[in-house]
Amino acid sequence: MARWGPSALALALALLEVALPGAGAQGAALEDPGYDVQDTWSQEPYYARGEPEPEPFSPRLPVGTLEEAQEPHPPAPRPPKKATKARKAPKREKLAPETPPPGKNSNRRGVRTQSPEKAASNEQGVPVAPGDVRAGCPPLGLETLKITDFQLHASTVKRYGLGAHRGRLNIQAGVSENDFYDGAWCAGRNDLHQWIEVDARRLTRFTAVITQGRNSLWLSDWVTSYKVMVSNDSHAWVTVKNGSGDMVFEGNSEKEVPVLNELPVPMVARYLRVNPQSWFQDGSICLRLEVLGCPLPDPNNYYHRRNEMTTTDDLDFRHHSYKEMRQLMKVVSEMCPNITRIYNIGKSQQGLKLYAVEISDRPGEHEVGEPEFHYMAGAHGNEVLGRELLLLLVQFLCQEYLAGNTRIVRLVEETRIHIVPSLNPDGYEKASEGGSELGGWSLGRWTHDGIDINNNFPDLNSPLWEAEARQSSPRPVPNHHIPVPEWFLSENATVAAETRAVIAWMEKVPFVLGGNLQGGELVVAYPYDMARSPWKTQERTPTPDDHVFRWLAYAYASTHRLMTDARRRVCHTEDFQKEDGTVNGASWHTVAGSLNDFSYLHTNCFELSIYVGCDKFPHESELPEEWENNRESLIVFMEQVHRGIKGLVTDSHGKGIPDAIISVEGINHDVRTASDGDYWRLLNPGEYVVTAKADGFSASTKSCMVGYDMGATRCDFRLGRTNLARIREIMETFGRQPGSLRARQPRLRGRKRRQRG
Repeated sequence: MARWGPSALALALALLEVALPGAGAQGAALEDPGYDVQDTWSQEPYYARGEPEPEPFSPRLPVGTLEEAQEPHPPAPRPPKKATKARKAPKREKLAPETPPPGKNSNRRGVRTQSPEKAASNEQGVPVAPGDVRAGCPPLGLETLKITDFQLHASTVKRYGLGAHRGRLNIQAGVSENDFYDGAWCAGRNDLHQWIEVDARRLTRFTAVITQGRNSLWLSDWVTSYKVMVSNDSHAWVTVKNGSGDMVFEGNSEKEVPVLNELPVPMVARYLRVNPQSWFQDGSICLRLEVLGCPLPDPNNYYHRRNEMTTTDDLDFRHHSYKEMRQLMKVVSEMCPNITRIYNIGKSQQGLKLYAVEISDRPGEHEVGEPEFHYMAGAHGNEVLGRELLLLLVQFLCQEYLAGNTRIVRLVEETRIHIVPSLNPDGYEKASEGGSELGGWSLGRWTHDGIDINNNFPDLNSPLWEAEARQSSPRPVPNHHIPVPEWFLSENATVAAETRAVIAWMEKVPFVLGGNLQGGELVVAYPYDMARSPWKTQERTPTPDDHVFRWLAYAYASTHRLMTDARRRVCHTEDFQKEDGTVNGASWHTVAGSLNDFSYLHTNCFELSIYVGCDKFPHESELPEEWENNRESLIVFMEQVHRGIKGLVTDSHGKGIPDAIISVEGINHDVRTASDGDYWRLLNPGEYVVTAKADGFSASTKSCMVGYDMGATRCDFRLGRTNLARIREIMETFGRQPGSLRARQPRLRGRKRRQRG
């Protein structure tokens, strides 16, 4: 038996080195044109569709180590898809009629597709169909937290607060950045051997990568170019190629604007790595990312089948433009003409109408004894999830009412519901240009003239607290219906048109309870939103109705699928589990002139801010799951309008008394009756001493019991005229005007002295 020489042995080892990775690493270029062509109305998940499972192509690894593949002088970076410029996509020859891929707006900025010829040429020689739409694959879920911390790994980290688990698109740093909650993954060293890795936990067709720099007020850190590698076992890696060499993708030019880079051909694998090649010269290797990919069907994987979220509701799960929103409202109104009414509460700065949908058994009419409720969303134009949830809610209420759902029928017949899905349509139009992935954290947040609607209301807290501090009596100043300052009403005041519209709307309709849906967090915030101590940025500042607000907040949070889950990862920096998914607004961050505080101090309405998701602008594929997360909570919160006491305040003739004051002993906040004399006062279960009073009438007090069962306790009041009021009424009947009693008293005293003299 002949011995192998050194040269023959080296050749055999080289061949073995080439063959093994090809069998193990299935980072393949796969094309299936029909995979991304989906009906946006279908309720079937894209990964549950019947289709033959393709065999992934396994490219051969280049001979040499990873260090050899990472050249110090890489090829010229490939231009990325940025969120700052728009280019029209080239016309393509379609293989079959296509519907727009879910979640991708045709007018979104930064999506520059390759030409068919360029996309069809790759070093593996795998042809790409001209009609392929790889951008149709949704995000894996780094931003939405579907990808857990255990699925993110990195070569090195600077410290725990800058670990791989912080490398999520749009994640925000805490107030103190040098803590556990910083704003990116940052490598422990600045060299070409650093990487961040995503484990999809199943074979996935990766199509694109989106990157950002580090979220920081003080530091400038971002990656300017990088390579992408894929693997099936996290040991043997295949680098994405560009012709004969490794492809180097162009990264970010600043730290906040997301940059999307499509892979030249989709790669099928389980793991994906981003390997930075260059970075900002005065900074470090830091990035946040999202990965786009389509999970391949795997019927044998129980873990994924168990965790898949589906819905049985036949609703329109997609993002709606302003025009599409109006069309959807019209369709719902035509389906349920007897319980719906479409109207607008005003116009935006750009002249777009702020549409509202009213749902009631007698739309357009305030029924005596029936409470008024509202939902609003889209005060921040880029917080799109709330907008879509309210459009889904409108459809759901209509469908369930027609189907005879007892719970929904009772809610509609006993409540007048108002829903405003888009309070800032100008901002939404701007955010939709960036789309669900490239909008960043703040694009479209403000109105057209740069105003934050949510904090644009008059500060009524300060005058109330200042007046209370100057007086020693228990109730030195009115504790409710505090008037709007005159300066705020002037035309020169910095007040958005949308804000003025909301104020006029809330003054016109006697709302009892309301919720404004926001995004970027998962918590319910209740007033006060402004800290009482002016020098503090965080201070718990409860209202006199704190116990009621905490009940209302918990009613939503406890019925949400995730808000009270103790195992849930925090969205950014705050852990709200200690209060079961609720928080006092001022203890979170102080804000002057919030909608919640204004509503409480200027009207009868108890308003809360409901933050419905970590991702402000989720991909369309996430909408069914987000609907399931929030559906029960949205209904339960509306039902809370029927807690407490309600009734009529009338005179001796049975006529309703408007603006009568309803006071509850022990609670330093009153409410007033509506124009018909009816009132509603939200209260927790218990026994309360309630007083009704009005100008010209004698006050009336009675004990009212609030039970645990749903439904407000009826507590009516009949007020009699005071003697002075009766005298004035008699004299006015006979055409004589009574003089002021205070002015007459000195004359009466003088007359008595003269008679005694």
